[in-house]
Amino acid sequence: MSRVNTFLLFIFICITHFFTGNGEQVTHRETLEIAIGGGGALPSPPPEDEYCPPPLPPPCPPPPPPPCPEPMPPPPPPTSPPPPAPSPPPPPKKPRPPPKKSPPPSTGFESPRLELVYPVIQEFKDLVVDDPNGITKTWMGKNICGDYKGFVCDTRPDIKQKALAGVKFNNFNFGGPNLTLTRSLSRLPDLVFFHANSNNFTGFIPNNLHELKYFYELDLSNNNFSGRFPYEVFRAKKLLFLDLRFNAFEGTVPPRVFNLNLDLLFINNNNFIQTLPDNLGKTTALYLTLANNKFVGGIPPSIGQASNTLLEVLFLNNQLTGCLPYQIGLLKKAAVFDVGFNMLHGPIPHSFQCLEKMELLNLAGNKFNGVVPEAVCSLPKLMNFTLSYNYFTQVGPQCRKLIKNRVLDVRMNCILDLPNQRTAAECASFFTKTHSCPNERSLNYVPCKGGLSAGAQIKSSDIQSPASAPDLAQAPRRGTYGALSPH
Repeated sequence: MSRVNTFLLFIFICITHFFTGNGEQVTHRETLEIAIGGGGALPSPPPEDEYCPPPLPPPCPPPPPPPCPEPMPPPPPPTSPPPPAPSPPPPPKKPRPPPKKSPPPSTGFESPRLELVYPVIQEFKDLVVDDPNGITKTWMGKNICGDYKGFVCDTRPDIKQKALAGVKFNNFNFGGPNLTLTRSLSRLPDLVFFHANSNNFTGFIPNNLHELKYFYELDLSNNNFSGRFPYEVFRAKKLLFLDLRFNAFEGTVPPRVFNLNLDLLFINNNNFIQTLPDNLGKTTALYLTLANNKFVGGIPPSIGQASNTLLEVLFLNNQLTGCLPYQIGLLKKAAVFDVGFNMLHGPIPHSFQCLEKMELLNLAGNKFNGVVPEAVCSLPKLMNFTLSYNYFTQVGPQCRKLIKNRVLDVRMNCILDLPNQRTAAECASFFTKTHSCPNERSLNYVPCKGGLSAGAQIKSSDIQSPASAPDLAQAPRRGTYGALSPH
């Protein structure tokens, strides 16, 4: 439609130009009528006059219409946009952190393990009627590790918590009619040691000591326990230290005690009555004290099996009889051997010259006789050698040096040329009786020399050192002799 209008406008312009160019004006209306082809024919010319000019030539034919433009091809259909690239997968969602647990409300205790034992301590406190040192007055409040006397704390290794690790009631002299361990000892689950020397505990030992995972030491010495040997200790599978001295236990000591993996066994100063068991040498104890009981019979030869462990052994003040077995000479680690004040007899075995670590050797108060071996007097570390109150008849030059240096005590024997000896009548009375040993030949055996002694005196320089063994923990000398005191 716009093209037609444009064409008509073009015709209109041409016609207008034509008439205006000849000096004649055409009204706008007439021109418009011509342009649009309306209004009829042109007006007839005026009558001819000779003065009129000739008529104008016919107008130019209209220009041919412009050729119709070729129809434009339809626009191509819009191409569909390419499919959008797939969006990358969303990043994995980070797991939400677990909600933070609110800390448990503070109880005032340093750890839950200490809170656990608090009521046990308070219950035991009620059993203590006599407290001459005022110890239980400190058992107040919740600061067990800092304020409570007699308790030791440490960190339990598996759960890294502060716990009650030890009880040290030594010399507190607690007393009371119901002062027992039945309700307290096994309810301290983190206990490593329980030391209660010199108190007034009675009753029985709890039978569930196996529930104490780290329990290694039990000291009930110098209390008021009585009756049979406390078999309950066998349930403590990790026990290394067992001290039952100075009580009123009686009867027999079960042989399995000597199969325990102990470092220390003190059962002295009780009322045990029996022969020493054959498995005595199976003990792993470094310090063994059986003194001041009523053990009878001889020392079993198995004692030599403890050669790599036994450091100190006390048999004194029992009722032992017989001769000393040569296997004692195998105790290459022993520094203390005491069989004083028994009823042993016979000569000193030549194997004793192999005891090169021996410092204190006590055979006093028995019925030993014969010649004191010079090789034994030559032991390099000997500091105290006691043979008093026996029936020895001879000492050699090396032994006389020890007498002079007050290392060797031979008082009250039958040595004719020395002072402070028995009377001739006492000696004669003794030797009128036979005092033989069942295997006298073995008493000449020298294990560190690998053969029999021919009677020649052996110097300490001739003693072969025993095969080396792992070094063992050393204890002060009071480890055994200190046990002969109740405190």
